[in-house]
Formats: sequence, structure tokens, C-alpha cells
Amino acid sequence: MRVIRERRPEDLPVCVGLLRAVHEKAGYPINWPADPAAWLTPDTALGCWVAVRDGTVTGHVVLTAVDDRAEVERLFVDPLATGRGIGRQLLEHCVRTAAQLGRELSLEVVDNRGAAVHLYRRAGWTEAGRTPIDWGGTHATELIRFTAPTRNL
Repeated sequence: MRVIRERRPEDLPVCVGLLRAVHEKAGYPINWPADPAAWLTPDTALGCWVAVRDGTVTGHVVLTAVDDRAEVERLFVDPLATGRGIGRQLLEHCVRTAAQLGRELSLEVVDNRGAAVHLYRRAGWTEAGRTPIDWGGTHATELIRFTAPTRNL
């Protein structure tokens, strides 16, 4: 059985390892952070969660505060466990949590993340705009902003 729970200190090295695997396989994040553990724990975090199955961390997500809103960040799934609904489950956890906090929810994704964009659209998220970026190199040229579905999950 898969559960979503708060990330614990002992999960952080595992999450850094998963992030490295995701970076090597899928190019996320585009630019590898100088301090991946700190990157996974932004100062504005409202919460950090992991997906766990049979005692093994298989996914990660952070919900951050942006003024009076919330934003989904650092969402990734173990490359060996993709396609099993883990990303969707983490995303839905963020939607419920933001609703409980009374915060509007959004996220941003670079335009070269086709699988992520597909996940967000399938989950009912709405594209709200695009912004050109110059830090994506030849891999990405725009940041796509999505707003969360308004329905209750």
C-alpha cells in the first residue's frame, strides 16, 4: 500500500538520490542545484511530503507559500516507479492541503516536461500563462504556469 506522509530527516538523503536519478534520466531539474538537500527544503515550505510504498520512498513534493497563495514545487517520482499514479497522488495531496489552508494553488513547469504537463492537464489543472526563460539553455524556453482545479478531490 502506498501512503503520503510528511518527509522525515532520514528521508532527505534518499530523496536527494532519487532527485539525482530523475535528473540523469529526465533532466529535472534542468540545472542541478549546488546543495540538493537545501533545494528540496525551501525556506518558504508549508510542508514537504513523500510517497512511500512498502517502506521505500518513491516520490517527493513540496508546497510553498507565495504571498497568500501556495505553489507545488519539487515534485518528482522515482524513475523506476513512474506511471503508477504516484505523481498524481502527490499532486492531489497538495490540492487538498492548500484547500485546508485556504490558499489558491498553482505550479510552474518548464515547457520541455511533456509528461509533467500531461499529468497536470489530466488532473484538471488549467494553463494560466507562459513566461520566456533564459536559464533553460537549449532544453527549455518557457515556464508554463498552471492553476489547480477548483473541484473538491
